[in-house]
Amino acid sequence: MVKQKTIAKEVTIEGVGLHTGQSVKMVFKPAPVNNGFSFTRVDLEGSPVIQADANYVVSTERGTNLEHKGVKLQTTEHVLAALVGCDLDNVIIEINASEPPIMDGSSKFFVEAIDSVGTCEQEAEREEYIVKEVISYVDEKTGSEIILMPADEYQVTTMVDFGTKVLGTQNASIKNLSEFRKEISQARTFSFLHELEALLQHGLIKGGDLNNAIVYVDKEISPETMEQLKVAFNKEKFTIKPNGILDNLTLHYPNEAARHKLLDVIGDLALVGTRIRGKVIANKPGHYVNTQFAKKLSKIIKTEKRNQVPSYDINKEPLIDIKGIMNILPHRPPFLLVDKILELSDTHVVGLKNVTMNEPFFVGHFPGAPVMPGVLQIEAMAQAGGILALSTVPDPENYLTYFMKIDNVRFKQQVLPGDTLIFKLDLISPIRRGICHMQAYAYANGKIATEAELMAQIVKAK
Repeated sequence: MVKQKTIAKEVTIEGVGLHTGQSVKMVFKPAPVNNGFSFTRVDLEGSPVIQADANYVVSTERGTNLEHKGVKLQTTEHVLAALVGCDLDNVIIEINASEPPIMDGSSKFFVEAIDSVGTCEQEAEREEYIVKEVISYVDEKTGSEIILMPADEYQVTTMVDFGTKVLGTQNASIKNLSEFRKEISQARTFSFLHELEALLQHGLIKGGDLNNAIVYVDKEISPETMEQLKVAFNKEKFTIKPNGILDNLTLHYPNEAARHKLLDVIGDLALVGTRIRGKVIANKPGHYVNTQFAKKLSKIIKTEKRNQVPSYDINKEPLIDIKGIMNILPHRPPFLLVDKILELSDTHVVGLKNVTMNEPFFVGHFPGAPVMPGVLQIEAMAQAGGILALSTVPDPENYLTYFMKIDNVRFKQQVLPGDTLIFKLDLISPIRRGICHMQAYAYANGKIATEAELMAQIVKAK
């Protein structure tokens, strides 16, 4: 069991936003378990919070941009990549602007800040999505594709091909997140000269300088562009190195562009909100395809969680057999609809019913095509919930349980003769004044059959 992690204490980073040119103060703060990564805009009234959630992505132009309830945040990917790369689960990021500081265009300074204060384990198990089958997303317009397949670790491979002489095909890979600090975190963002021209013409990259982006020269620099570059970057002269980049810096790695794309993939997939155990292969990745895949994966994970069938050994000796159930519940055949209790705690119960052709309701309920009535599935779940409710009193034989409310009922699949129904009910809130509020699920054939919220009251029998 791997525990969740947060940072040991808060740490502050200051810099300039790439596109806004604003001075930015950003504070990483420890967060409680199950918080995930969240941004707090302390410069806005009420300090609104934006969760790092793929469903809040509103734009991927020049970075991954989030918006929730009118509150915006730009270029989140480098910060989120650093948090994942440092093996963190829960961090609050307080920020006094709409954009994190660009620093040197990589995740290096964020990683160094985190390492300066350290991390600590928390008292909760890390949630991890274990990939069991191939999941993919293709952008038909660009040919970009992301594939996720089973693997023992979170692994990422990126393949880029920009179709230019100055930057051809490149690949980058990590087999374990422990490689992130050394192999990926220092990879800086990059731009082609033609993109730079467009950004300058639109008054963007106000916080840019030639220390936070690699500029690949994919066309001849015109005198007009040269003058724009001199003004924008406050530099008297530019030359082009033999490897086709401006003379502002030296590459950290020959394949730095592919490594930075890998960094972006990790940052964008952090928006899934769940740690991934699987191998990502990204062909020509970009923020659009990354975040579209993150949205798809997030939806798959939520659906699987909702439909996840708990695993129980139905052949082992039950915690409470049919005799014990009849000592607790007042129901009797043919209206006793629970055969065994497999688990029972202060907050949950797991029960079982074997559905046979001999059930009396099959005689009159679609006798030519027998299906267990949905209302009886609800009743069976309620009887299992009655065991949970009555376990809280010392003399359950002297009490009855009555329905108060049934909400959010959904029937997902038919229950047929020969099926084994497993019921799992969890308290939504503690039992108070004899009122028991439960989330109930019924499973059959490895799938969820029925779900509902049940409320009942324990009443002393007269």
